[in-house]
Amino acid sequence: MAKYSVDYSALLASKMGIKLFVPAEKVREFRERGIEPEGTIEELIEEAELIYDASPGKMGVKNKELYVRFKKPAIFQGGEPPEVAEVSYSTLCNYKDALGRRYVRVVSCNTTGLLRVICSLEEPPRSVFAVIIRRASDPREDLRGPVNSLLIESKRIPSHHAEDAKTVVKELPITTVAIVAPTTLMHVQVLRIELRSRNTREEIMTLLQKSGRVVLIDPDVTSIDTTGKLVELARDAGRPRYDIYENIVFSTTISVEESTATLVQAIHQEAIVIPENIDVAYAILNLETDPFKVVEKTNKALGIGMIERLLWRSG
Repeated sequence: MAKYSVDYSALLASKMGIKLFVPAEKVREFRERGIEPEGTIEELIEEAELIYDASPGKMGVKNKELYVRFKKPAIFQGGEPPEVAEVSYSTLCNYKDALGRRYVRVVSCNTTGLLRVICSLEEPPRSVFAVIIRRASDPREDLRGPVNSLLIESKRIPSHHAEDAKTVVKELPITTVAIVAPTTLMHVQVLRIELRSRNTREEIMTLLQKSGRVVLIDPDVTSIDTTGKLVELARDAGRPRYDIYENIVFSTTISVEESTATLVQAIHQEAIVIPENIDVAYAILNLETDPFKVVEKTNKALGIGMIERLLWRSG
């Protein structure tokens, strides 16, 4: 793992036996703090078969210069501009576009949540309108806000999430609005989808479940109707860091009127893109061409589906 600064995560990783590679000019600083680096970041890149760039947003563009110099493929995150990669990616939508690519960008947490639903449908939708209630910060991000208000993030409509989705599904007719709320736990999305065919509510539920990345939770049966309760569910279920890899769709909110489907879902921003980051390695390294087999492998490795099995009724 590459580390650029000495903090608690570096100290913990060192104690756990994780090999740390640091900038050459910071080796002394790490040693003075009790951490013996395994080597320099350039040495790490030279040894690696595939790079996961999880650096702060916009740093990936600069880091790419190193990857190109060492001729190493890399996976970037949604905070980077689309131009950093050959393709922006979401497994259920465009897995095959990433086959054999050298530079791929996994789209952001909210965009991943939107695209999983959209690409689970039998046909591309006529249109999508989504209201995104974003968490203000991750738990460790002390300086972000708001603290005591709601922020209209998208001062123009659509918000950037619509454009991000279009980097994966070209010409997708989607409009998004984003509001930031003073919470650290999860995002909530309200989707209104104009379908091309008149699916029933039950058919929509079946399609979402078959995707392998969506869990339907019935608030009436489980009493789970808040993001806080979802976090407690993940903790009690033994998920590390209370990671929730799946879209959590509240099944009672799914409605279909003629050709218009509506639903509400919760997205855990700290974990939602982890499955896609694993999936895409299979594509870049040409290890598997079938996206459904890849989803099955990743789901098994992460225990995806376990939460749904624990709840005796899901829809």
